[in-house]
Amino acid sequence: MKKVAVLQSNYIPWKGYFDLIHDVDLFIFYDEVQYTKNDWRNRNKIKTPRGVEWITIPVGTNLNRRIIDVKLLDDKWQRSHWDKIKVNYYKAPFFKIFKDFFEYVYLGKKWEYLYEINRYLIIEISRRFLGIKTEFADSKDFKSEGVRQEKLISLLKSAGADYYLSGPSAKEYINEKAFYDAGIKLAWKDYSNYPKYKQLYGEYESKVSIIDLLFNTGKEAAKYIWDYKK
Repeated sequence: MKKVAVLQSNYIPWKGYFDLIHDVDLFIFYDEVQYTKNDWRNRNKIKTPRGVEWITIPVGTNLNRRIIDVKLLDDKWQRSHWDKIKVNYYKAPFFKIFKDFFEYVYLGKKWEYLYEINRYLIIEISRRFLGIKTEFADSKDFKSEGVRQEKLISLLKSAGADYYLSGPSAKEYINEKAFYDAGIKLAWKDYSNYPKYKQLYGEYESKVSIIDLLFNTGKEAAKYIWDYKK
């Protein structure tokens, strides 16, 4: 059975995003779809002494574009993000392990498109730091027809999927029978019950960027995403 997940690329996403990647054989970036404002595409949350705060990549206000077409306005935000990450996490026990990698991402490269930095961070964190073996692909690599759910099912069939793992929020609009009729088993990812880990700055917060978990738990990060289930 070939397990597949299809999702838009997000900016340094939370641990649940990587849990979804870990649970499938093929993860398809689906950035051909409409860019959405105030979403996870260009921003995420980190912990600070003042509480949880957003770090956001400026991309302008044009909503009439696909995620894959979103160009970055300039590179000034890169140093700003790195400075904010560094000042809030340099006291974390494992910050030094990852410092060179993130410094390279923010200061050593210039990114032209949003999807480029998103995918780079997701793939590198998955393989280099979390030991995920899942294959990555781009939705453009497969033929697909129709719109919305019809296009998604067409994409899955083209990718050879017979098992589709979806995030739970999609329950609001997915027609389960359509997947059954297409011969694709539909399953829902459960993001509950992740164990807590020791964080900086007071009360525990689960839904923050993966960097919080990495900087605070180091090589044991997987224990707080999927290894605890073993």
